[in-house]
Amino acid sequence: MNINISTKLDDAIDVIKNGGIVITKTDTIYGILANALDKEGIEKIYVIKGREKDKPFIILIPNTKFLKKFKVKENPQAEKILNHKGITVIFDVNDPNNEFEYLHRGTKTLAFRIPDDPEFLGFLNKLDIPVVAPSANPSGLTPAEDIHKAIEYFKDKVDLYIDRGKSEINIPSTIVKIENSKIKILRQGSKQIDL
Repeated sequence: MNINISTKLDDAIDVIKNGGIVITKTDTIYGILANALDKEGIEKIYVIKGREKDKPFIILIPNTKFLKKFKVKENPQAEKILNHKGITVIFDVNDPNNEFEYLHRGTKTLAFRIPDDPEFLGFLNKLDIPVVAPSANPSGLTPAEDIHKAIEYFKDKVDLYIDRGKSEINIPSTIVKIENSKIKILRQGSKQIDL
């Protein structure tokens, strides 16, 4: 069994750029990372997680400029919340040709977060690619708190594991959507909304 482990986040850059899958700690919990613009990589994560095919993944981006890549409908209020970092915000997508159906899974919405972790954000800036990052666990099991649990779960199904210590807050991000100019909290997670 060939398991690759590193402690350097930058080692994930080439792996992700070449269509690989990486497990590392994000700004919240350990996640399974793949290039969000690589349909094959996304489908691979659905398979190894055993995730329901109609549940979209959250996309991590270093700044709001990346929203344009995904044809999201302009929403200044939602962008403002996104810029607060660490909060996942759902945007409507204008996708008449279903170019991004592999990401939104028919919902015509996509969820984005700018990570609230300087090291991880620096990594995303260097990578310059949006990534999906669902929690590192098979569906129905507890998210991995450290790299050892992640390896126990996924063994050699992942191209690279990055050990960034134990997850201090093993809570996923807060998810919000703007509806009629009001903030609707869809999941209360690691951050309180205080805007």
